[in-house]
Amino acid sequence: MKGFLDYKDGNSIFHKMNPLSKLFLAVVLCAMCFVSSNIYFVAGVIVINLLIAFAAGIHKMALSILSGLLKLSIVLFIVQVLFVRSGNALFTIPGLNLPITDDGVYFSLLFVLRLLATALPLAVMLSVTQMSDLANVMVSKLKIPYKYAFAVITVIRFIPVFASEMAGIIESQTARGVEFDTKNIFRKIGLIIPLCVPLLISSVKKIDSSAIAAELRGFNRRTSKSGYKKYPFGGNDIFAVLICAVVITAGIMI
Repeated sequence: MKGFLDYKDGNSIFHKMNPLSKLFLAVVLCAMCFVSSNIYFVAGVIVINLLIAFAAGIHKMALSILSGLLKLSIVLFIVQVLFVRSGNALFTIPGLNLPITDDGVYFSLLFVLRLLATALPLAVMLSVTQMSDLANVMVSKLKIPYKYAFAVITVIRFIPVFASEMAGIIESQTARGVEFDTKNIFRKIGLIIPLCVPLLISSVKKIDSSAIAAELRGFNRRTSKSGYKKYPFGGNDIFAVLICAVVITAGIMI
């Protein structure tokens, strides 16, 4: 998932929205997946996220997230199905005497769909929003102290950095003959765990340099009035409100 959570420049209606509207839209899409227990509704939320991604020109990123979560979803589905005992038995696994129930299949499918549906909105929102704009609107509109907003944005900003750093470490180890392409998942985990040490050392160095840079730029002197950019609500934000209204209404009715 190269470029995960990186800002993708564009001129779509979602790029032009107020950052607060995009954040509200993402929160609503995530929350409504847990309000409704209807599989078709949750699947519809996934479709809405994909349509937003296509409209914003970041569909490749959205599809890569779905494909990346597919293997994890299959594992979680199997585990959930095997441990749910309520409901009517559809069939029994030969040799293990484990019944597969209709409730188990339903709740396992709902669980997996919720995982996919809640992973997309925030990723799509962050891909069409500048981190500086998101931090400024959190401080100016939501009245969140700048230090807390800066901490949240910094964590998000460092996720792709650490992912790229880990990929570089794996490539260097592969060049030294370490077989990371093994199909044995347990052996692969055993090879990756020791790499956390150099990643941790590199992360501490980056965080320390970032903290020094922030201090030199007068971080402690910044207040909620330090931002100069204004974020007015416009016609594009009405579209976000309409999507939220449709999703909330459909979730409650279904």
